[in-house]
Amino acid sequence: MGSGGQGVRGAGWSRRGVVGALGAAASSVALAACGAERESDGPAAARTAAGPSRRADRTASGPRPVYLGTYTSASGGGSGIGLAVYDAGTGRITGRGTLTGVPDPSYLAVHPDGRTLYAVDEREDGAVSAVHLADRRVLGSRSTGGAAPCHLSVHPSGRWLLSANYGSGSVAVHPIDASGALGERADLVTHTSPAPGPAQQGPHAHQVVTSPDGGHVLAVDLGTDTVYTYRLDPRTGQLTEAARAATRPGTGPRHLTFHPGGRHAYLAGEVGNTVMVCGYDPESGRLTVGAPQSTGAESGTNYPAQFAVTSDGRFAFLANRGHNSVARFAVEAAGARLRLLGTTDVEGDFPRQIALSPDSRLLFAANQKSGTVSVFHVDGRTGDLRLAGAPFPSPVAVCALPL
Repeated sequence: MGSGGQGVRGAGWSRRGVVGALGAAASSVALAACGAERESDGPAAARTAAGPSRRADRTASGPRPVYLGTYTSASGGGSGIGLAVYDAGTGRITGRGTLTGVPDPSYLAVHPDGRTLYAVDEREDGAVSAVHLADRRVLGSRSTGGAAPCHLSVHPSGRWLLSANYGSGSVAVHPIDASGALGERADLVTHTSPAPGPAQQGPHAHQVVTSPDGGHVLAVDLGTDTVYTYRLDPRTGQLTEAARAATRPGTGPRHLTFHPGGRHAYLAGEVGNTVMVCGYDPESGRLTVGAPQSTGAESGTNYPAQFAVTSDGRFAFLANRGHNSVARFAVEAAGARLRLLGTTDVEGDFPRQIALSPDSRLLFAANQKSGTVSVFHVDGRTGDLRLAGAPFPSPVAVCALPL
């Protein structure tokens, strides 16, 4: 495990070409906001205290913003970050134009104070960009030190941006200043151990997220079949490995989402087409991976993508790419068990990412191949999904971030 310095760049790996590569791999093998308290000694903490709160916004009426990610370099892709609003009652999305100047913004995250939007620049020379939302001004970009960053998240302190370089299998940390802008990279950790399986073609960091207690940072690596747990130094931004959790060879873990109780998380295995319930120990940061379970997509080729869990912790949803569905799960035993309820047609092609509105009453699915965003009403009693209307057209839609 290396830390600091320059990351290992991917050898010509194209993230957008991962579907075909993983299809061959599968046949040959057979995302925020935690409620942790802010530190009071940093400028970002003061900025948050003075700024609007996403939690307070949950009951606000009127149009709500939703930001849409795309690939600007893909055929038929967008020209930047899609700007739109949605009606919290009907789920209807209305376009409001495009924010240009950010290349290949395939994943988006917002600062806990709601003032700054962050995007990956998913290119061979990876970068992350910051956008001031009040005037839609791009505050600049910083190198991630790796290739094809595909995920990012803001540490709950609001002082650090975490990003995952898929192409080079590394995790980067950038400081966030009082304006929301990013400073020079504080750390870079490359996943060199364990060795990737023959079908995974090297380490591929697919997600980096902070635990609900705020004590640890977890990085999910599809290539090494491992979830790494780190401690983040709150003053320097340095990462120190605390634990590792191995999945079965050929699982290809992609995305981890915590239950609100903070003791369990749900992991999507992209290559193996499975899901796993994980136990989490806040003291040590250790993750215990449970037995593989069904994604609800038993026939055909399927690559599960992303979990979303309702704010009350009663239901979990999973995006199934290939099966083109959202799997619905009842969460039982205080988060320790998932029970598959069924699947709902996503009404689009290849749901790359899903997200819940802050009140968990709406679910958004970004459908990459159909270039649409589907919105569903979530039944809070049964977990059923009901389409809110015709899917919203959005070029090469790979991320929807409703606020």
